Amino acid sequence: MALPFRKDLEKYKDLDEDELLGNLSEVELKQLETVLDDLDPENALLPAGFRQKNQTSKSATGPFDREHLLSYLEKEALEHKDREDYVPYTGEKKGKYRILNSAINKLLYFTGKIFIPKQRPVQTFTEEKVSLDPELEEALTSASDTELCDLAAILGMHNLITNTQFCNIVGSSNGVDQEHFSNVVKGEKILPVFDEPPNPTNVEESLKRIKENDVRLVEVNLNNIKNIPVPTLKDFAKALETNTHVKYFSLAATRSNDPVAIAFADMLRINKNLKSLNMESNFVTGAGILALIDALRDNETLTELKIDNQRQQLGTAVELEMAKMLEENTNILKFGYQFTQQGPRTRAANAITKNNDLVRKKRVEGDHQ
Repeated sequence: MALPFRKDLEKYKDLDEDELLGNLSEVELKQLETVLDDLDPENALLPAGFRQKNQTSKSATGPFDREHLLSYLEKEALEHKDREDYVPYTGEKKGKYRILNSAINKLLYFTGKIFIPKQRPVQTFTEEKVSLDPELEEALTSASDTELCDLAAILGMHNLITNTQFCNIVGSSNGVDQEHFSNVVKGEKILPVFDEPPNPTNVEESLKRIKENDVRLVEVNLNNIKNIPVPTLKDFAKALETNTHVKYFSLAATRSNDPVAIAFADMLRINKNLKSLNMESNFVTGAGILALIDALRDNETLTELKIDNQRQQLGTAVELEMAKMLEENTNILKFGYQFTQQGPRTRAANAITKNNDLVRKKRVEGDHQ
């Protein structure tokens, strides 16, 4: 699905990127590199061969000549003397025990001793004789094939009889016939799982409505739209500073990074109407999360914050700051994050429980009045 804000990029298709980059100065190239780091901090959009920066300080020795390199390697290989093997190579395949014997022979060659391998005793197995009572032996000897099949089915020895014989014995009494019986185990049919449809949210239109403070726009969902530029996400944060109607804002899995998190942290210090913010499954590090946590110390309206499943673990220090913020901010009722340390997890759970109890008490007191 072509997004609306990508239509304006069609006019840049015929531009010569090499010519543009060649006309840039060294300072402008540094600025461009900084902007690209903000847009793609993990270099996920670059091919694998271009993700590592060139750290070579030596000057080039000249153009690459493949034929000259191959001839040089061949000459070096011919001039290098081969190492003589202690045991000449015969091309014989060696198994596990043959390799072991070869190693022992080498050792004895240097010590001057003769190795005589020990002969392994041959294991012989004797058949165990089973003696039955004379009556049982006589009954089995005189039994017919049908009676022996019945006995095998009763004892559960299905591998001694065929499927046809087994169905003839137990089919009539258990409702099993030869058409519906098989000893082949078949797996269940796997139901196909279809991908979720793309997010239909119009990014440009939503940003425009937020800037215009549209009364009907209460919830904005940008989840899973991965090609939103970082400056556009910052514009959303800037527009929310003066918006008084949006209550729920979600930008999960949008490749947001620390600059975006810091922009939304600045927004939370000013906005007094937003109730829920979802920034899960992004590239925000501990610095961006700390900025959000610090902003919530001055925010008294946000009740739900989701920041779980970031690209890297946040660490114990960040989790301690989260727990401390939840203990100080009594307005947070839902906090979406999976703690890895027991101490911050317990403190955060107690703080969330306490905050919900305060809300319940206020509601009960209001009902009584």
